[in-house]
Amino acid sequence: MPPHKATSDVFNAIADPNRRALLGFLAHEAKPVGECVDELGITYSAVSQHLSVLREVGLVESESRGRQRLYRSRFEPLQAVHDWTALYRPFWQNRLKGLGEYLNRKDSEGQE
Repeated sequence: MPPHKATSDVFNAIADPNRRALLGFLAHEAKPVGECVDELGITYSAVSQHLSVLREVGLVESESRGRQRLYRSRFEPLQAVHDWTALYRPFWQNRLKGLGEYLNRKDSEGQE
C-alpha cells in the first residue's frame, strides 16, 4: 500500500508541528503569509507549502484583501479527530483514575 500524502486527510495534515502551530496562530484573526513566517521562524516557501496542505484538507481558508491574501483557520474538519479520540476517552479516564488512586494510597502510606 503506498504511503498517504500529508494532504490526504486531516490526521496527516495535523501530524506536522509547524502546521499545528499555523492553525493556532491563525485561529483568531486572518493573517498574511509574512506574519506566519515571522511567527514560525521558517521560510516563506515552507509556510506556503504548509498552508497549501492545510487548505487542501479544509483546515485553512484564504481571502483576498486588496493585493494581500489572508489566511484563517477553520476547525470544523477537526471534528473527525475529536470523534476518533473520543473512542479512547474511557480507557484514559480509567487509567488516570487508577493512577490517582495509587498516588492517594502512596500519599496516605507516607503520612502514617
